[in-house]
Amino acid sequence: MTEPADRPTDRRENPQGTPQTAPPYPYQYPYQNQHGPYPGGYLPPARYYGYPPPPVGPKNGLGIASLVLAIIALLCVWSVFVAVVLGLVAVVVGFFGRGRVRRGTANNGGVAIAGIVLGGLAIIVGLAFIAIWTAVWKDVGGGDYIDCMQNAGPDRIQQQRCADQFRQNVQDRLSVTLTPTPVP
Repeated sequence: MTEPADRPTDRRENPQGTPQTAPPYPYQYPYQNQHGPYPGGYLPPARYYGYPPPPVGPKNGLGIASLVLAIIALLCVWSVFVAVVLGLVAVVVGFFGRGRVRRGTANNGGVAIAGIVLGGLAIIVGLAFIAIWTAVWKDVGGGDYIDCMQNAGPDRIQQQRCADQFRQNVQDRLSVTLTPTPVP
């Protein structure tokens, strides 16, 4: 029996007459081409049951920020604008901090309430300083000073007289010394 030259000699024939390179595998792979929730039929990696995740601390930053802003606002009540703005911000931030306490993510409800109350107090006292500054301005003749400066125009000598007269009014009415006395 002669074989043709184009046919390899290392192949064997089945009883059916088809060439075969290896015997059939006796069983299939259990996970081969398996369709399921995981790609390639592989099982997910085992969970790691080591240390538990670190505990998450309370988020108390808003309550503390509210209290700090309110204290700064109270220290700046003499400058009306700063006190009112910082007091308003302290109240708003305090309400946000109080909301965190209600949700259970913060535990400094008292600090947030203190920020709200002191921020409101800073607003009220800051607005009261508008009346104080207006009364002081009228008492020392601030309106007269403005009129004098407008009448002086570009005359530097007349402007200096207006300033000196205003300084003297402040010193007399408020019993303060604005110009230090020279030491001999």
